[in-house]
Amino acid sequence: MTAITVDIWSDIICPFCWIGKRQFERALGDFAGKNAVTVRHRAFRLSPDAPPTPVKDMLQRKYNMTPDQVAQNQARVVQMAASVGLDYHLDNTISGDTLKSHRLIKFAEDRGLAAEMVERLYRAYFSEGQSLFDDAVLVTLASEVGLDASEAEAFLKTDRYSDAVVEEQDFITQRGANGVPFFVINNKYAVSGAQPAEAFAQVLQRAWDDLPPEQRNAGPTCDDGVCAV
Repeated sequence: MTAITVDIWSDIICPFCWIGKRQFERALGDFAGKNAVTVRHRAFRLSPDAPPTPVKDMLQRKYNMTPDQVAQNQARVVQMAASVGLDYHLDNTISGDTLKSHRLIKFAEDRGLAAEMVERLYRAYFSEGQSLFDDAVLVTLASEVGLDASEAEAFLKTDRYSDAVVEEQDFITQRGANGVPFFVINNKYAVSGAQPAEAFAQVLQRAWDDLPPEQRNAGPTCDDGVCAV
């Protein structure tokens, strides 16, 4: 039974997006109605059409930061990630257009592996220093979560799901979101940024309290021969 839907707009190269995802997962793990929650990844590209560029160079240019300021900024992000159990290595990360990564997630979603693909891409980028702008890397990561490598390779050579990726970002920016992560719960409540787990817990509870009693109290059910316990 899906009583609560959580749409998460994020970019795979956004350091706060993985942190926010982990904080949300902490809240969800303690949530009484967690078995009635469906989570969906939504695409948001921080640098549409941008060529792959070292993150350090991008930060210096975009925010007029010195190399020391960049190092201090990244050290703070590494600490923040560590506080939620994530191991970040940001020295050689690359920024750029993540269209292919988001398309690959949708390809994985068709096969029921979107969550695994999202998590694998984050880990490859932030913890392992892999480039998500290399098709060979993306194909390897896809195979590691259970996708067929040859199918993933052929898929990446197409433009399938490109329009869907653009449409998802347009949808949320037209509604006022200009950064990620951005969480929308049951199309009613929004949480912006990598908030503490407590903030997500409060919103989940509000969405749960909005449900009619029969949905909150429903036990295991079967629909069309598929049973969830």
